[in-house]
Amino acid sequence: MEPTPEQSPHHAYPDHWEADVVLRDGGTARIRPITTDDAERLVSFYEQVSDESKYYRFFAPYPRLSDRDVHRFTHHDYVDRVGLAVTIGGEFIGTVRYDRIDDTGRPASAPADEAEVAFLVQDAHQGRGVASALLEHIAAVARERGIRRFAAEVLPANNKMIKVFRDGGYTQRRSFEDGSVHLTLDLEPTEKSLAVQRGREQRAEARSVQRLLAPGSVAVIGAGRNHGGVGRTVLRNLLAAGFTGRTYAVNRAFDEGLATLDGVPAHRSLGEIDEQVDLAVIAVPAHRVPEAVADCGEHGVQGLVVLSAGYAERGADGRELQRELVRQARSYGMRIIGPNAFGIINTAESVRLNASLAPESPARGRIGLFTQSGAIGIALLSGLHRRGAGLSSFISAGNRADVSGNDFLQYSFEDPDTDVALLYLESLGNPRKFTRLARRTAAVKPVVVVKGARHSGSTPPGHAVPVSRIPDATVSALMRQAGVIRVDTVTEMVDAGLLLAGQPLPAGPRVAILGNSESLGLLTYDACLAEGLRPRPPIDLTTAASPQDFRDALAEALADGTCDAVIVTAIPWVGENGEAETGDGQVLAEALTRAVAGGSAKPVAVVHVEIGGLAEALAAASSTAAPRPRTVTSAARTRAATTATTTQTTTTGTPAAQATTTGTGTPAAPEATTAPATPDTTAPEAAPRPGRIPAYPAAERAVRALAEAVKYAQWRRQAAVPGKVPEFLDDTIDEAGAAALIEAQLSTAPDPRGRPLTHDEARELLGRYGVDVRPTLPAPDPEAAVAAAARLGYPVALKTTAPHLRHRADLGGVRLDLADEEALRRAYGDLTDLLGKPAELLPVVQAMAPRGVDTVVRASIDAAAGAVLSFGLAGAPSELLGDTAHRLVPATDRDAAELIRSIRAAPVLFGWRGSAPVDTAALEELLLRLSRLVDDHPEVVSVALEPVVVAPQGLTVLGASVRLAPPPARNDLGPRRLPNY
Repeated sequence: MEPTPEQSPHHAYPDHWEADVVLRDGGTARIRPITTDDAERLVSFYEQVSDESKYYRFFAPYPRLSDRDVHRFTHHDYVDRVGLAVTIGGEFIGTVRYDRIDDTGRPASAPADEAEVAFLVQDAHQGRGVASALLEHIAAVARERGIRRFAAEVLPANNKMIKVFRDGGYTQRRSFEDGSVHLTLDLEPTEKSLAVQRGREQRAEARSVQRLLAPGSVAVIGAGRNHGGVGRTVLRNLLAAGFTGRTYAVNRAFDEGLATLDGVPAHRSLGEIDEQVDLAVIAVPAHRVPEAVADCGEHGVQGLVVLSAGYAERGADGRELQRELVRQARSYGMRIIGPNAFGIINTAESVRLNASLAPESPARGRIGLFTQSGAIGIALLSGLHRRGAGLSSFISAGNRADVSGNDFLQYSFEDPDTDVALLYLESLGNPRKFTRLARRTAAVKPVVVVKGARHSGSTPPGHAVPVSRIPDATVSALMRQAGVIRVDTVTEMVDAGLLLAGQPLPAGPRVAILGNSESLGLLTYDACLAEGLRPRPPIDLTTAASPQDFRDALAEALADGTCDAVIVTAIPWVGENGEAETGDGQVLAEALTRAVAGGSAKPVAVVHVEIGGLAEALAAASSTAAPRPRTVTSAARTRAATTATTTQTTTTGTPAAQATTTGTGTPAAPEATTAPATPDTTAPEAAPRPGRIPAYPAAERAVRALAEAVKYAQWRRQAAVPGKVPEFLDDTIDEAGAAALIEAQLSTAPDPRGRPLTHDEARELLGRYGVDVRPTLPAPDPEAAVAAAARLGYPVALKTTAPHLRHRADLGGVRLDLADEEALRRAYGDLTDLLGKPAELLPVVQAMAPRGVDTVVRASIDAAAGAVLSFGLAGAPSELLGDTAHRLVPATDRDAAELIRSIRAAPVLFGWRGSAPVDTAALEELLLRLSRLVDDHPEVVSVALEPVVVAPQGLTVLGASVRLAPPPARNDLGPRRLPNY
């Protein structure tokens, strides 16, 4: 909206305050500033508010607004007087305003930092979380305008409004004065207010997806009379699945006399339907979609599945059409799956919804599936059906213009029918939010992800989302940190999903292997070693083994305390006549199922070769067992919330890195001393239950799925007792001093991209956080080099600092261990003769550091993913192999320990081939200090410490580069809002 002539350019209309939000019941609404054009809307809104609500707002009967009131409530300067409105369909349903006041309560301007705030919500929309959403947004606006406190007067009987203030999570003070409750809220976000905000976001977004997946009625708009069309196909699939709600066919081309289509009521428009329609499936050409959306919005439809194509996948014009589609739907409070979607499925017995193009609804199961590709969705549905697996829910989001993988995670977190969430993603619109949601969800149930378009360098067609600059390897590392099981193919996703949905989590990496083929057992043994598992020698039952022999051997392995999982290998057994018997999969499946019927706490997987019907028989045998109820208890919610906010936990002192050695020779990252040694079985999601035994046609696939389960189970055990973010309460951190340095440096840089710091400036800033960078002295000529060495003390290093030669010892730009003046002069001459003039090389002299392992520590800020901490060994081999580990900032003590142990070359740090182990505790402390720096000061957009020489005692930072810039906006700390793509 444009500013009015009365508004000065300085106080122009703040369009960045506009936001779409999801309310408590799952519907959407728009929050925006109130303008002078809203007079009629305000009057209409006020007329629909009850007398009681008016009394609570004005402390007296106030039946109507005067012209003066309307003028005051619609004219704002957007600084000292601000009003926001919540709209649906363009009409107000709630308002909030603040007026800046001084210490006496009179109107004021800056620098006064207090404002009086007042809310009014239409009675028909009270209880939907309107006031809570308004409080978040008006508080953010106030902070932006320099207001630090809100004051409010509330009548004691207005319990709803008092609860809104009390539940906001802000620090508040309350008093009773002159018959009213006086509330003062400090607007600085707190850990509690952020947790409240995210909790509301989770429940609202989960509810919005639940409304789509469990409607009471569905209308298929575009269902034609001819067979074979998209709309008619969806209608038939709905009926074939046995949808428990009401179904309608809608098409404006229907003859007026047509009463039914495929046995359901047929209508020319939604207006002809007398009952509420919850979900509309739109299958009309793109140019007719706006008309259909308007019809849905005007008749109270809650959500849309848009199958129609012709949007962002067609280019710039299509992208604008897609944006307009989202704007139109949200203006009516509706959420969208699509456009260009394949559809949705919910197999719950109380719903039985198949609003998709899938001809056969999958069996009921415990797997939730989200995919951004219709083709991949078809393949996954087919693969799961072929292997006898069922689904709880399925969403194929197409261009995911609105409902995304983040929304699906919100839903899956608390869905009692989902044990495992599988996601095929081609783009991450908000990586920071995704990792936060994934971490919380993974704390109670597995999340398995395949990321497509990893190396294309661009967003897939149709996905108009922000592009993250971080490489795919970093994305993978960050997913692992959040507990996400990242796999490379959809086949691996199905393999892992089947094991995780049907079997308990393993307590460790020890694997028992048994079967009737020595060769297949050895292949499985080798695959286990390759995946980092610890297999026991295979047990060969011989080819003469009967199903009873399999049952007895499996039961014995499950009872053996020296193994954590069992892989059964099977080939067709040989009968008495010497011929291989096939087709006895049913008998073997029954034997194996009976062996685990006692409720084993160990996972079991089967590798079979040419045993017909075994996978299907295993699925059928296990499906007769009633699934264990799956609910997210309050204890599980607490653990998930704790896991999702581990970075808020602090401890004092320097982290102690106590490590244990694994079979690879690399010490494992320390586990908390109170962490359980076995999987957490106190929460229902971890308890063993009878489930389907997954079957795999190749040993490698079964072992890879089991290895992912082992790593995930270890993450779960560690996440139960989160790491700490040390506070470093010594005198080596000067946060205020660093802030002053940063402000001074940025004030001299008019370029909004910021500026790099000089070596001395970087040393000073890092020194404020206890990071000591060894000084260098310029050496523009041999005499200056000699003088510098005399000042620093021999032995010294001579090195170039020219950008094209920096850190390139392989090009001869570094000369080490120069013990005296003669050696230094000779090296200086050799350097300039080989590489060029001193003015080009920019040589410096630096005192030698103790011998150790050269490493590289970096931190950088990605606008989408946030701050990322990275570690690797210095040198070309590590760069060529991409051997770098990453963690999100702020890093915990456990993150730092895992970071240095995650690289493939980590054994070099721990005494590889007889070398002395280096001081990894000092290295972990350095990582944590750098993490603290970039977390405290988002203006530090990149830091590179290279090299960091880690010796057996201590470390030395020899080089540092720092870049400052205005910090990118953080959409995860502001009020909740839906993305605007």
